[in-house]
Amino acid sequence: MHRRQSEREEYAKEGSAIDPPGYDAGKKIKGRKRHVLVDTLGLMRHAVMHPADIQGRDGGGLVMAMLFGRVPLLTKLFADGGYQGPIFAKTAGRAMPDLSVEIVRRSDAVSGFTVLPKRWVVERSFACFGRCRRLAKDFGNLNRTALAFLHLASIRAMLRRLCRAV
Repeated sequence: MHRRQSEREEYAKEGSAIDPPGYDAGKKIKGRKRHVLVDTLGLMRHAVMHPADIQGRDGGGLVMAMLFGRVPLLTKLFADGGYQGPIFAKTAGRAMPDLSVEIVRRSDAVSGFTVLPKRWVVERSFACFGRCRRLAKDFGNLNRTALAFLHLASIRAMLRRLCRAV
């Protein structure tokens, strides 16, 4: 029998998603969340991927716990409003005691889009990652595969900046 004949139809889909995608009820999305630590230039220093049903402050705690000893010169961290709370503060204090965390909040008085200080650096990095086809949608079954493509997209961004500088 040839492998493309109809008798092999039952083998069309092999395996199942090993890492469940999760569901974020607040944003009403199914998939994965990316927690990315970038420097002031927007270059990725560290990233963690997990199912979407884990809260942002818990995912930020995962980043900080895995960051222990990797970035010794880090003194100040700017974070989104989703990372405020005692869980993230405790994990960040345990991982890096000399680190000061500043939460960048949106003003309630301003309506519409406003550029927040230091927040645009991370948003620019996410926009760069979104231009990569494999990261635009949640195609993969494994978190480690998605994380590998996130690292490749970061390398691509670094190379583009390096080529523009030369």
